[in-house]
Amino acid sequence: MSEESTTVTHPFLDLAPLSAAHFASIEDRVARLLNTSQDVVIMQGEALLPLEGAIRATAGPGTVALNVITGPYGQTFGDWLRDCGATVIDLAVPFHTAVTAEQIREALAEHPSIDFVSLVHAEAATGNTNPVAEIGEVVRSHGALFYLDAVASIGAEPVLPDAWGVDLCVIGAQKAMGGPAGVSAVSVSSRAWARMEANPRAPRRSYLSLLDWKERWVDGGRKALLHAPAQLEMLALEACVERIEAVGLDVVMARHASAAAAVRAGAVALGGGLEPYVYEARDAAPVATTLRAPAGVVASELVARALGSDPALPVAAGGGALAKEMIRVNHYGADATPGAVRASLAALGAALSEQGLDVDVEGALRAVEDSWR
Repeated sequence: MSEESTTVTHPFLDLAPLSAAHFASIEDRVARLLNTSQDVVIMQGEALLPLEGAIRATAGPGTVALNVITGPYGQTFGDWLRDCGATVIDLAVPFHTAVTAEQIREALAEHPSIDFVSLVHAEAATGNTNPVAEIGEVVRSHGALFYLDAVASIGAEPVLPDAWGVDLCVIGAQKAMGGPAGVSAVSVSSRAWARMEANPRAPRRSYLSLLDWKERWVDGGRKALLHAPAQLEMLALEACVERIEAVGLDVVMARHASAAAAVRAGAVALGGGLEPYVYEARDAAPVATTLRAPAGVVASELVARALGSDPALPVAAGGGALAKEMIRVNHYGADATPGAVRASLAALGAALSEQGLDVDVEGALRAVEDSWR
């Protein structure tokens, strides 16, 4: 067999290198998605990269941080802040609710030296979302730097760094945007850049370093990239943003809101003891809905039964200790559809029925149809 006949070709191989101008144009599209005039840096890794990089760039032994915990990511941010030497005041609220602007105001009044506030917008792991617009007003009036994890919320609900006074806003495309996980982005205010430049502990010559991107990319007019970009992921991100632009961000967000409302209504109609984990609909994230398993039923076992009929369903048990009581329906991206919601509730209904519980699957499916907008 000739060498030519054994050559394998693929449309994703041997692409021309991604130019600096093309890379910058994708950053510009992400900035428009966020409606921000801040610098937007696309980092070449999953969102944990800019999430950690932004904290390590701005926090140090002199930092006094208010770290809001409404789920597991808030706990992680507190660990990073302490590792940087910061003094951390944790504000933890039950995972079935959201933090309020008044709670933030009270914490800032009690600890006036706070100069950094970290918050997760939507916690996909616990199914809650926080009122960032109201919180941002409180943080801005106090003068603290505002760090926001909007990885799960972008594409599912409004994310507006400039309007909300967010200094560091991290997003990822792998959830509601329906895009790749291998690249992520952070918008950085001038105040945040100044904080980094004044921080002797900010990473330099490091994959975590935002200052490297500022000095070698942003300040240089975005003419030369720091290193070879993740080409396929960057092109996938571009296609993802292009798709949102074509459909309209409002349409994409409305689809996620409908999915969340449909799961909540369908779960209540299903019965069998299943109920929304987040008590109030206003506190529930449009990216994922969490449900509380009936008394005497282990959530992870129920999910395993439900997935037995279709392993591709967007249903999972809660993480860690929550695996006993929490079921999560991940209706984001391609799964923010009536079909995915119906299939998930039908599978959960069948699993509950196998446990001997009385359920109304048909009623749940009608509730989905009635609540979808």
